[in-house]
Amino acid sequence: MLSPRFWLVALVVVSLQGCIWVEDTADLRAFVADRSSRPVGEVPPLPEFKPYEAFVYEGSSLRNPFGAMVPEVLELPEEISDVYPDPDRLKDYLEQYAVDNLLMVGTITSPLNTDQLYALVRDPRGEVHRVQLGDYLGLDNGQVVGLDERRIELSEIVSNGRGGWMKRPRTIALPESN
Repeated sequence: MLSPRFWLVALVVVSLQGCIWVEDTADLRAFVADRSSRPVGEVPPLPEFKPYEAFVYEGSSLRNPFGAMVPEVLELPEEISDVYPDPDRLKDYLEQYAVDNLLMVGTITSPLNTDQLYALVRDPRGEVHRVQLGDYLGLDNGQVVGLDERRIELSEIVSNGRGGWMKRPRTIALPESN
């Protein structure tokens, strides 16, 4: 077995092999002088630029190509709709949630009257509520106008954007089970 002293000497000899000092560097100087005396290359001439020619747009008096051919006349309906939300009605509990946040989870029938169908609706807090025809839910004065085992049909009263009100149908469907 070789001693650790041998390995230390071998390591020092191998590492000092790249540090050999060369006294004669004349060939290196000759190579650098030869390369420095050669021409580097030619610089290409600058490209020739054409002078800018101003353009005067004279089509401002012509018809706008993006405008309508015939001017649009906005006609407001003459009759005033009798649809509007009842401001004196007390709000139901489910009217504080948007319809998108309410989830239909099922239906039940009344034990006394089997023709009476109720929908079960879960609110964002996880509570389940019984809903029947005529109840209100959602932020847009949505009244239940239709009800079956698969969906709740609402009639919402929303602004028409012109200072009036209009009815809009809306449906909450029972999610498909996988």
